[in-house]
Amino acid sequence: MKQLLNVLYVLVFFSACTTKTNEKDQFDTIGYIAGKFENTLQAQSDSTKIPRTIDENGNLKTVGIYNWTSGFFAGNLWYMYELTKDDKWKTEAVKWTEALDTIQYWSGNHDVGFMMYCSYGNGLKFGGLNQYKPVLIQTAESLSKRYHHNTKTIESWDYRKAWDGKTEWFYPVIIDNMMNLELLFEASILSGNNKYRDIAVQHAETTMKNHYRADYSCYHVVDYDTITGAVLDKATCQGFSDSSAWARGQAWGLYGYVLCYRYTQDEKFLDFAENIAAYMLNHKNLPEDMIPLWDYNVNDEGFIPEWNYDASDYPEIPRDASAAAITAAALYELSTYSTKKQVYLDAANKMVNSLLSPNYLAIQGNNKYFILNHSVGSIPHGAEIDVPLVYADYYLLEAMYRKSKIEDSEGL
Repeated sequence: MKQLLNVLYVLVFFSACTTKTNEKDQFDTIGYIAGKFENTLQAQSDSTKIPRTIDENGNLKTVGIYNWTSGFFAGNLWYMYELTKDDKWKTEAVKWTEALDTIQYWSGNHDVGFMMYCSYGNGLKFGGLNQYKPVLIQTAESLSKRYHHNTKTIESWDYRKAWDGKTEWFYPVIIDNMMNLELLFEASILSGNNKYRDIAVQHAETTMKNHYRADYSCYHVVDYDTITGAVLDKATCQGFSDSSAWARGQAWGLYGYVLCYRYTQDEKFLDFAENIAAYMLNHKNLPEDMIPLWDYNVNDEGFIPEWNYDASDYPEIPRDASAAAITAAALYELSTYSTKKQVYLDAANKMVNSLLSPNYLAIQGNNKYFILNHSVGSIPHGAEIDVPLVYADYYLLEAMYRKSKIEDSEGL
């Protein structure tokens, strides 16, 4: 880990008129990140009101423990502890982690993987808190209740309607669900019960078959018939159109198949991850700085939004820093498995360098609480457009951590 702090003390250039390095150009990234988290902890001490973003006036916006993002702030604090080894961050990480205790018994949707693995999982990994093991196993048991043997998938949401107000989704599965498989794989290791691993593998294989197109882009939502297991609908909920490539969804899928290979060593998952990566990295609409548009196909000819969209509302198409951070974290891990190591390292490094530049860091303005600006929650819902988001920060920290481990040749 000797390279870790070196990664965090980066050079950021605030002037375009010079390429020379001098003392005023040096930017203390770890100090900057610590300052953001200290501001957040001062503004919100109640660990059941969890930071997610800010409002238009820069005020902190929080969510309750049952929100899908509830585990990320605790995860950020665990990364701060790992980065600094300062016990004050461990104390706070434990507090914000254990506020989520009751989630282990909840099976209201698939997001318990995000909620509990980013918090309790990192507490076990970085804090050495072995008492978290049974919590993770119980959470996996709760998540497994959403698995259906006929669909061979884990149900993401309960019943809801699509954008047209007519199409009914009785058993919707979203690509985001691939991220929750890590909890299941880990729980199998911790418990010795292969049930959780078997569910994870089956879900991943079914998603390969039904979510992905020939070019390795993916649908956001696939709805299933629970009697026959047949696919009833393929659509979007947060992307530009049903047939487009919503950027964060592509990132979730890439990350998910990389972790599937980590746990199974099955080459089909590695090959699949590499094909997804190729789609993203070679896309004609990927900007030069590697921070994707919120949807790879937004405004492209032939892609028609399923919702009320007015392109004039967005003279500049919003980027999604969160999608870039997730992608970078996945690419760093993928580089450790692939013969294309340097391709993935170069891409991940460019993404992280862009995110750690003044274009995306919240150095000025009203964002006092989060590391990054310029993420997108859901444009179709008119929610969290071009704002900081707690999970963008989480995956940036994870990407930086993974980069440092690779440079230290410690593995991931």
